[in-house]
Order: sequence, then structure tokens, then C-alpha cells
Amino acid sequence: MFRATLLTLFPEMFPGPLGFSLAGDALKRELWALEARDLRLHGLGRHRAVDDTPAGGGPGMVMRADVLGHALDAVPDDGRARLLMSPRGRPLVQRQVREWAAGPGLVVLCPRFEGVDERIVEARGLIEVSIGDYVLSGGEVAALAVLDACVRLIPGVMGRIESGTSESFEDGGLEYPQYTKPREWEGRTIPEALLCGDHARIARWRREEGERITRERRPDLVEKSAGGFPRSVNALDESSLTAKDEL
Repeated sequence: MFRATLLTLFPEMFPGPLGFSLAGDALKRELWALEARDLRLHGLGRHRAVDDTPAGGGPGMVMRADVLGHALDAVPDDGRARLLMSPRGRPLVQRQVREWAAGPGLVVLCPRFEGVDERIVEARGLIEVSIGDYVLSGGEVAALAVLDACVRLIPGVMGRIESGTSESFEDGGLEYPQYTKPREWEGRTIPEALLCGDHARIARWRREEGERITRERRPDLVEKSAGGFPRSVNALDESSLTAKDEL
């Protein structure tokens, strides 16, 4: 079972959004488990201090390596990857999410203030992960994003297996546009290709639209694939399109 352990100054923030919808239902069904541990339990002195002034001077406070070390060491070393949410980390990508989702779970350290003493990263082999090129007040919101991305891929969480594979980034590109009833809304109609009943044409349209949108919005993804596109999972196999998918 996928197990998530969060190390945070605000354990009450969890499960938060993860307690609702697909993730929340899966949590109730024990398809995964979550625990949030309070870092201040390992704090120093009467005030349970977890931070101190930065070496060399400067603004803000830095979370202490000794405190974080004790907190991490209190979590069983059971093969789970240990993450540090950080704006300087490697960008989170779907390929990595899928790998983590298939594993035993994650231990996630949620920093605050100016960050953590660099020595804890080196000493405990933490994987620094970023969810985007911006700065948050702390790692908790980023941790929620990582866990949500992982949990939805756990077998049994989503209804249809295609739901987890026919999406943006699964094939290296962005997903095709989606439509549903009514056929016409405010003068806008569903593309004819999706209404024709020809599954090969539908698959081709989805593939072409996914590639078009990727070129327009994320040319960097095209560059990563050497100017081409891999087989489009977005387009789906003809066999996966049934009468109930038609409008």
C-alpha cells in the first residue's frame, strides 16, 4: 500500500484537499495511507525551536539540520523516497509521478522560512522537488500537489484505466480538447470529427489536436522529443472507443 508521511510545522493542514473526491474516497477505502508528523516534537528548548539565523548573515531564518535529522530518523526507513519540497528542486514531471505511485510511498519534508540547512539534504539523501518556478510560503501546498498526482494513479482510485493514461504529459505532449453535451452551446458546436462515429478519424483528430496544442503552448516539450511526437496515448486505441463514448 502507498503510504505518505509528511513532516511539517502544520500537521493540521493534512489531509486537507486529499480528504475529498477520489483521493479522500481512496483514503477511506485504505488504498493508501497518510500521516502528518509535527516537526516541533523534535524542536529544541522550551519553545521547541526548529530554526535559527542563517550562517553568514542575511534575512529570515533557516531550519536546523539537527532538528530535521531527528524528525527524519524517526520515520522508518522502508524504501520510500524522501522528498524536500523546494523551488530550486527538479521540476515535477508525470514520468516521475508514475514511478512514485507504483512504489511503497513517499516521505515528504515541508520546509518553511528561508529553507533548510544544506547539510540535511546531503546527509539524508533528500530529493529536492519543485512544482513550478515560483515561491510558496511553505512546502505543504507543494506536497499536496505531489501526493494528489501520485494517489490518483494508484490502482483502484480511478474508475477506468484510460483515465490515468489519456492525459497531458503521459505521452510527452498535452492532451487534446474535450467536449460533451449539448452538441451546440452559445453558437459553438462540437467538432464534426468527434460526432462521425469513425473511431480511426476520432483517434487521428485527437492526436493532431494534442500535437497542435503542444506546439502552441509548450514548444519546450516538442524540443525535448527532438522535434517529433511519440505515439499519442491521448488519441487512444480504436478498441477503447465504444458506443458509450459517442454523443
